[in-house]
Amino acid sequence: MSLYLRQMEIGPMRNFVYLVGDAEKKQCWIVDPAWEIEKALQQAEQDGLDVAGVLLTHAHYDHCNALETLLGQKNIPVYVHKREIETAQRKMGTGLFGHLPKDHLKPVESGDKIALGSTELTFLHTPGHTPGSQCFLVSDRLLTGDTLFIGTCGRCDLPGGSPADLFESLHGKIAKLPGTTSLLPGHNYSDRGPTHTIEEEMTSNRFLQAKSVDDFLRLVGL
Repeated sequence: MSLYLRQMEIGPMRNFVYLVGDAEKKQCWIVDPAWEIEKALQQAEQDGLDVAGVLLTHAHYDHCNALETLLGQKNIPVYVHKREIETAQRKMGTGLFGHLPKDHLKPVESGDKIALGSTELTFLHTPGHTPGSQCFLVSDRLLTGDTLFIGTCGRCDLPGGSPADLFESLHGKIAKLPGTTSLLPGHNYSDRGPTHTIEEEMTSNRFLQAKSVDDFLRLVGL
């Protein structure tokens, strides 16, 4: 196994930007390029890896505001869930993705896989925070964006959010993964460390302990 993974806290909103890829192939993807993107590029270069693509968990500004800057330096594909693209186009015309060359944009669906060397990554559609929010499963690690944090979960009261969808994403998808799976969130919102396992979150995260959608609605205040 030659998995390479770097977690970096970048920007004023305590975002986690990730580099994930294959150490032997010396290539990686960058997850949610935002804020001071040069820090992530410098880290990849320092580690001897070339950035080969972009993975977006969702299209909120704080997760992709450095995307165009990055693409000005790297001619690489951008993997986005197809519903996130459709939602952006409906709300904003061409939207964020309309500014990208068509050959850059790679719509994906839940269950799709991509690989760098022997490192394989699976896309998992987890709507609720946004219609096209997605997580990335690589080996025994799940990069969760704003779907699930350590000790809490993403907001579902923003435009495009859905508490029912988020409940299903948390309980019908993430909670069904092996308990030893490590969770790597999109923000550093916890004082309990930057990662936890699903098993640990199931015993300590009240949003994963909700028994029904109604219970979940009460927890999120809706």
